[in-house]
Amino acid sequence: MTTLYDVPAEDLIEAVAEKLAEEEAVTEPDWARYTKTGTGRELPPEQEDFWQRRAASLLRKVAVDGPVGVERLSTEYGSSTQGSTRYRVRPPNSTDGSGKVIRTALQQLEDAGYINIAQGEGRKVSPDGMSLLDDTAGEVLEALDRPELERYA
Repeated sequence: MTTLYDVPAEDLIEAVAEKLAEEEAVTEPDWARYTKTGTGRELPPEQEDFWQRRAASLLRKVAVDGPVGVERLSTEYGSSTQGSTRYRVRPPNSTDGSGKVIRTALQQLEDAGYINIAQGEGRKVSPDGMSLLDDTAGEVLEALDRPELERYA
């Protein structure tokens, strides 16, 4: 049986995002169009399906690293800022991602039944969420036509 570890993460996230969009399990809030995804960013995301992709990425990240909390996920989705703009004398600092974006997407995944809250530990994937990831991974592996992945088929 194919699991989420057997396929490339980018392809799995793209396929899960399409499934979430079809099911309408995750919908983009009105404010998300104007919101940055972290303090290190200058503009909001330009992708049309950003919200579904972020939710699919969060679902996979919680499945791999779970139980995990919003603070650790915002660190994962953060970026780095350089020093001053003129001489770059200061070492790069890391910035966190937007906790509101992550928290809202996780709450929508909870309402859909893909994520559960582990009291005192964070969030972890429910059996429905794991089956969605594994079934989608099987479909992705069949659709991929890459020779380096033949050993998984």
